[in-house]
Amino acid sequence: MRRDIEFHTEDGVIPRGWHYLPGRAGPTPTVVMAHGYSAVKEMYLDRYAEVFAEAGIGSVVFDNRNFGASDGEPRQEIDPRQQIRDYRDAITWASDLPEVDAEHIGIWGSSYSGAHVLVVGAVDRRVKCVVAQVPLISGHANARRLIRADFIAQVQAACLEDRRARYQGKPPGMIPVVSENPMGPAVLPTKDSWQWFTETARIRAPAWRNEVTLRSVEMFLEYEPGAHIAHISPTPLMVLVALGDHLTVADEALAAYERALEPKRLVTLPGGHFDAYVGDFAASSGAACQWFREHLLATA
Repeated sequence: MRRDIEFHTEDGVIPRGWHYLPGRAGPTPTVVMAHGYSAVKEMYLDRYAEVFAEAGIGSVVFDNRNFGASDGEPRQEIDPRQQIRDYRDAITWASDLPEVDAEHIGIWGSSYSGAHVLVVGAVDRRVKCVVAQVPLISGHANARRLIRADFIAQVQAACLEDRRARYQGKPPGMIPVVSENPMGPAVLPTKDSWQWFTETARIRAPAWRNEVTLRSVEMFLEYEPGAHIAHISPTPLMVLVALGDHLTVADEALAAYERALEPKRLVTLPGGHFDAYVGDFAASSGAACQWFREHLLATA
Protein backbone atom coordinates (compact mmCIF):
# COMPACT_ATOMS: atom_id res chain seq x y z
CA MET A 1 0.00 0.00 0.00
CA ARG A 2 1.26 3.48 -0.87
CA ARG A 3 -0.04 6.77 0.44
CA ASP A 4 1.01 10.35 -0.19
CA ILE A 5 2.72 12.04 2.75
CA GLU A 6 4.16 15.35 3.85
CA PHE A 7 6.10 16.33 6.95
CA HIS A 8 7.84 19.44 8.21
CA THR A 9 11.52 19.97 8.84
CA GLU A 10 12.95 21.79 11.83
CA ASP A 11 13.12 25.01 9.79
CA GLY A 12 9.53 24.67 8.57
CA VAL A 13 9.99 23.38 5.01
CA ILE A 14 7.48 20.76 3.81
CA PRO A 15 8.99 17.75 1.99
CA ARG A 16 6.47 15.50 0.26
CA GLY A 17 6.60 11.90 -0.86
CA TRP A 18 5.19 8.43 -0.32
CA HIS A 19 4.83 6.00 2.55
CA TYR A 20 4.89 2.34 1.51
CA LEU A 21 3.44 -0.20 3.90
CA PRO A 22 3.71 -3.97 3.48
CA GLY A 23 0.71 -6.18 4.15
CA ARG A 24 1.53 -6.96 7.77
CA ALA A 25 -0.02 -5.90 11.05
CA GLY A 26 1.66 -3.80 13.71
CA PRO A 27 4.66 -1.46 13.61
CA THR A 28 6.90 -2.21 10.64
CA PRO A 29 10.68 -1.89 10.16
CA THR A 30 11.05 1.06 7.80
CA VAL A 31 13.62 2.47 5.39
CA VAL A 32 13.94 6.24 4.82
CA MET A 33 15.09 7.15 1.32
CA ALA A 34 15.59 10.09 -1.05
CA HIS A 35 17.22 10.49 -4.46
CA GLY A 36 20.52 11.80 -5.74
CA TYR A 37 21.74 14.94 -7.50
CA SER A 38 18.65 16.83 -8.80
CA ALA A 39 16.67 13.58 -9.25
CA VAL A 40 13.08 13.20 -8.05
CA LYS A 41 11.36 10.24 -6.46
CA GLU A 42 9.61 9.13 -9.67
CA MET A 43 13.03 8.27 -11.10
CA TYR A 44 12.80 4.63 -9.95
CA LEU A 45 12.63 5.05 -6.16
CA ASP A 46 9.13 3.60 -6.28
CA ARG A 47 10.55 0.35 -7.67
CA TYR A 48 12.96 -0.03 -4.74
CA ALA A 49 10.21 0.71 -2.22
CA GLU A 50 7.97 -1.90 -3.86
CA VAL A 51 10.70 -4.55 -3.54
CA PHE A 52 11.16 -3.70 0.13
CA ALA A 53 7.39 -3.78 0.74
CA GLU A 54 7.13 -7.25 -0.79
CA ALA A 55 9.74 -8.38 1.75
CA GLY A 56 7.75 -6.94 4.66
CA ILE A 57 9.68 -3.66 5.02
CA GLY A 58 8.08 -0.22 4.90
CA SER A 59 9.58 2.82 3.18
CA VAL A 60 9.34 6.57 3.56
CA VAL A 61 10.32 8.07 0.19
CA PHE A 62 10.55 11.83 -0.25
CA ASP A 63 11.69 14.47 -2.71
CA ASN A 64 14.59 16.56 -1.47
CA ARG A 65 13.70 20.12 -0.53
CA ASN A 66 13.67 22.55 -3.49
CA PHE A 67 12.86 19.69 -5.88
CA GLY A 68 9.85 17.84 -7.21
CA ALA A 69 6.77 17.90 -4.99
CA SER A 70 8.62 19.27 -1.96
CA ASP A 71 8.65 22.90 -0.90
CA GLY A 72 11.80 24.95 -0.42
CA GLU A 73 13.63 27.94 -1.87
CA PRO A 74 15.61 28.66 -3.90
CA ARG A 75 14.25 26.08 -6.29
CA GLN A 76 16.78 23.69 -7.80
CA GLU A 77 19.37 24.30 -5.10
CA ILE A 78 21.21 21.31 -3.60
CA ASP A 79 22.67 21.85 -0.15
CA PRO A 80 24.13 18.50 0.99
CA ARG A 81 24.24 19.47 4.66
CA GLN A 82 20.62 20.56 4.58
CA GLN A 83 19.61 17.36 2.80
CA ILE A 84 21.33 15.42 5.58
CA ARG A 85 19.31 17.33 8.17
CA ASP A 86 16.15 16.57 6.19
CA TYR A 87 16.93 12.83 6.27
CA ARG A 88 17.14 13.10 10.04
CA ASP A 89 13.87 15.04 10.24
CA ALA A 90 12.23 12.36 8.08
CA ILE A 91 13.44 9.74 10.57
CA THR A 92 11.98 11.78 13.44
CA TRP A 93 8.64 12.14 11.66
CA ALA A 94 8.47 8.46 10.68
CA SER A 95 9.39 7.31 14.18
CA ASP A 96 6.22 8.86 15.58
CA LEU A 97 3.93 6.96 13.18
CA PRO A 98 2.04 4.03 14.72
CA GLU A 99 2.78 1.96 11.58
CA VAL A 100 6.56 2.37 11.99
CA ASP A 101 8.81 0.35 14.27
CA ALA A 102 11.00 3.20 15.50
CA GLU A 103 13.60 0.77 16.87
CA HIS A 104 14.21 -0.68 13.40
CA ILE A 105 14.87 2.22 11.03
CA GLY A 106 17.15 1.85 8.01
CA ILE A 107 18.34 4.38 5.44
CA TRP A 108 18.99 3.96 1.72
CA GLY A 109 20.60 6.42 -0.63
CA SER A 110 22.01 6.43 -4.14
CA SER A 111 24.68 8.61 -5.75
CA TYR A 112 24.51 11.98 -3.92
CA SER A 113 22.05 10.62 -1.36
CA GLY A 114 24.30 7.56 -1.15
CA ALA A 115 26.85 10.01 0.22
CA HIS A 116 24.29 11.50 2.62
CA VAL A 117 23.46 8.15 4.22
CA LEU A 118 27.15 7.64 5.03
CA VAL A 119 27.02 10.83 7.09
CA VAL A 120 23.61 10.15 8.65
CA GLY A 121 24.62 6.60 9.53
CA ALA A 122 27.73 7.90 11.26
CA VAL A 123 26.01 10.54 13.40
CA ASP A 124 22.47 9.25 14.06
CA ARG A 125 22.27 6.08 16.16
CA ARG A 126 18.54 5.75 15.58
CA VAL A 127 19.63 4.26 12.25
CA LYS A 128 20.07 0.50 12.52
CA CYS A 129 21.11 -0.30 8.95
CA VAL A 130 22.65 1.64 6.02
CA VAL A 131 22.69 0.98 2.27
CA ALA A 132 24.80 3.35 0.14
CA GLN A 133 24.39 2.68 -3.59
CA VAL A 134 27.00 4.09 -6.04
CA PRO A 135 27.85 6.81 -3.47
CA LEU A 136 29.85 9.98 -3.94
CA ILE A 137 32.88 9.78 -1.64
CA SER A 138 34.73 13.09 -2.14
CA GLY A 139 33.48 16.22 -3.85
CA HIS A 140 37.03 17.50 -4.27
CA ALA A 141 38.45 14.30 -5.74
CA ASN A 142 35.39 13.42 -7.82
CA ALA A 143 35.16 16.87 -9.39
CA ARG A 144 38.73 16.55 -10.53
CA ARG A 145 37.86 13.29 -12.26
CA LEU A 146 34.85 14.84 -14.02
CA ILE A 147 36.24 18.29 -14.91
CA ARG A 148 39.28 18.72 -17.14
CA ALA A 149 42.21 20.22 -15.25
CA ASP A 150 42.29 23.29 -17.50
CA PHE A 151 38.58 23.93 -16.77
CA ILE A 152 38.80 23.80 -12.95
CA ALA A 153 39.86 27.43 -12.60
CA GLN A 154 36.94 28.53 -14.80
CA VAL A 155 34.45 26.64 -12.62
CA GLN A 156 35.90 28.15 -9.44
CA ALA A 157 35.82 31.64 -10.97
CA ALA A 158 32.17 31.19 -12.01
CA CYS A 159 31.25 30.13 -8.46
CA LEU A 160 33.00 33.16 -6.98
CA GLU A 161 31.31 35.53 -9.42
CA ASP A 162 27.95 34.00 -8.56
CA ARG A 163 28.73 34.50 -4.87
CA ARG A 164 29.40 38.21 -5.51
CA ALA A 165 26.16 38.54 -7.46
CA ARG A 166 24.11 36.88 -4.73
CA TYR A 167 25.74 39.13 -2.12
CA GLN A 168 24.48 42.08 -4.17
CA GLY A 169 20.94 40.68 -4.05
CA LYS A 170 20.84 39.24 -7.56
CA PRO A 171 19.14 35.87 -8.26
CA PRO A 172 21.37 32.78 -8.17
CA GLY A 173 23.10 31.70 -11.33
CA MET A 174 22.01 28.41 -12.89
CA ILE A 175 23.81 25.60 -14.72
CA PRO A 176 22.47 22.52 -16.54
CA VAL A 177 22.67 19.20 -14.73
CA VAL A 178 23.48 17.34 -17.95
CA SER A 179 24.39 18.25 -21.51
CA GLU A 180 24.19 16.34 -24.78
CA ASN A 181 27.61 17.81 -25.58
CA PRO A 182 30.18 16.32 -23.16
CA MET A 183 32.21 19.53 -23.49
CA GLY A 184 29.21 21.76 -22.77
CA PRO A 185 28.50 23.31 -19.37
CA ALA A 186 26.95 20.71 -17.04
CA VAL A 187 27.40 19.46 -13.48
CA LEU A 188 27.37 15.82 -14.59
CA PRO A 189 29.25 15.99 -17.91
CA THR A 190 29.05 12.36 -19.03
CA LYS A 191 27.21 10.75 -21.92
CA ASP A 192 25.40 8.24 -19.69
CA SER A 193 24.22 11.06 -17.40
CA TRP A 194 22.59 12.83 -20.36
CA GLN A 195 20.97 9.63 -21.58
CA TRP A 196 19.62 8.50 -18.21
CA PHE A 197 18.26 11.82 -17.00
CA THR A 198 16.60 12.83 -20.26
CA GLU A 199 15.22 9.35 -20.96
CA THR A 200 13.98 8.81 -17.42
CA ALA A 201 12.42 12.27 -17.29
CA ARG A 202 10.58 11.60 -20.54
CA ILE A 203 9.24 8.22 -19.41
CA ARG A 204 8.73 8.65 -15.66
CA ALA A 205 9.34 12.20 -14.41
CA PRO A 206 8.30 14.95 -16.84
CA ALA A 207 8.48 17.55 -14.03
CA TRP A 208 12.27 17.05 -13.64
CA ARG A 209 14.21 20.19 -14.57
CA ASN A 210 17.65 20.15 -16.15
CA GLU A 211 19.21 22.87 -13.99
CA VAL A 212 20.62 23.56 -10.54
CA THR A 213 22.04 26.67 -8.93
CA LEU A 214 25.73 27.40 -9.31
CA ARG A 215 25.91 27.47 -5.52
CA SER A 216 24.98 23.76 -5.64
CA VAL A 217 28.21 23.18 -7.56
CA GLU A 218 30.20 25.15 -5.00
CA MET A 219 28.73 23.03 -2.19
CA PHE A 220 29.45 19.84 -4.17
CA LEU A 221 33.12 20.82 -4.37
CA GLU A 222 33.25 21.26 -0.57
CA TYR A 223 31.46 18.02 0.35
CA GLU A 224 33.52 15.17 1.84
CA PRO A 225 31.12 12.42 2.96
CA GLY A 226 33.76 9.70 2.81
CA ALA A 227 35.40 11.20 5.89
CA HIS A 228 32.55 9.70 7.95
CA ILE A 229 32.62 6.13 6.68
CA ALA A 230 34.78 4.69 9.49
CA HIS A 231 32.37 6.15 12.07
CA ILE A 232 29.29 4.23 10.91
CA SER A 233 30.26 1.06 12.80
CA PRO A 234 28.74 -0.68 14.71
CA THR A 235 25.73 0.11 12.48
CA PRO A 236 25.73 -2.42 9.60
CA LEU A 237 26.78 -0.85 6.28
CA MET A 238 26.32 -2.12 2.73
CA VAL A 239 28.05 -0.33 -0.15
CA LEU A 240 27.04 -1.11 -3.72
CA VAL A 241 29.69 -0.17 -6.29
CA ALA A 242 29.15 -0.21 -10.05
CA LEU A 243 32.48 -1.34 -11.46
CA GLY A 244 31.92 0.67 -14.65
CA ASP A 245 31.02 3.84 -12.75
CA HIS A 246 32.87 6.90 -14.06
CA LEU A 247 30.49 9.43 -12.47
CA THR A 248 30.89 8.67 -8.77
CA VAL A 249 34.03 6.84 -9.66
CA ALA A 250 34.28 3.19 -8.65
CA ASP A 251 37.84 3.24 -7.32
CA GLU A 252 37.02 6.01 -4.84
CA ALA A 253 34.06 4.00 -3.52
CA LEU A 254 36.10 0.79 -3.27
CA ALA A 255 38.87 2.56 -1.38
CA ALA A 256 36.34 4.13 1.00
CA TYR A 257 34.77 0.73 1.67
CA GLU A 258 38.17 -0.51 2.85
CA ARG A 259 38.18 2.26 5.47
CA ALA A 260 34.78 1.23 6.83
CA LEU A 261 34.69 -0.99 9.91
CA GLU A 262 32.62 -4.12 10.47
CA PRO A 263 29.85 -5.08 10.12
CA LYS A 264 29.93 -4.25 6.44
CA ARG A 265 29.30 -5.83 3.05
CA LEU A 266 30.47 -4.88 -0.43
CA VAL A 267 28.33 -5.65 -3.48
CA THR A 268 29.74 -5.02 -6.94
CA LEU A 269 27.55 -4.45 -9.97
CA PRO A 270 28.91 -5.03 -13.49
CA GLY A 271 27.48 -1.94 -15.18
CA GLY A 272 27.84 1.80 -14.92
CA HIS A 273 26.43 4.34 -12.49
CA PHE A 274 22.88 4.41 -13.85
CA ASP A 275 22.61 0.68 -14.54
CA ALA A 276 21.91 0.26 -10.82
CA TYR A 277 18.41 1.65 -11.51
CA VAL A 278 17.70 -0.29 -14.71
CA GLY A 279 19.83 -3.11 -16.13
CA ASP A 280 21.30 -4.07 -12.74
CA PHE A 281 18.14 -3.24 -10.79
CA ALA A 282 17.38 -6.82 -9.74
CA ALA A 283 20.87 -7.17 -8.30
CA SER A 284 20.97 -3.76 -6.60
CA SER A 285 17.47 -3.93 -5.11
CA GLY A 286 17.83 -7.59 -4.17
CA ALA A 287 21.09 -7.03 -2.28
CA ALA A 288 19.70 -4.02 -0.42
CA CYS A 289 16.52 -5.89 0.42
CA GLN A 290 18.48 -8.83 1.83
CA TRP A 291 20.61 -6.48 3.97
CA PHE A 292 17.51 -4.83 5.39
CA ARG A 293 15.86 -8.21 6.02
CA GLU A 294 18.97 -9.37 7.86
CA HIS A 295 19.43 -6.27 10.03
CA LEU A 296 15.91 -4.87 10.41
CA LEU A 297 13.37 -7.66 9.98
CA ALA A 298 15.35 -10.45 11.60
CA THR A 299 15.92 -8.41 14.76
CA ALA A 300 12.41 -6.92 14.97
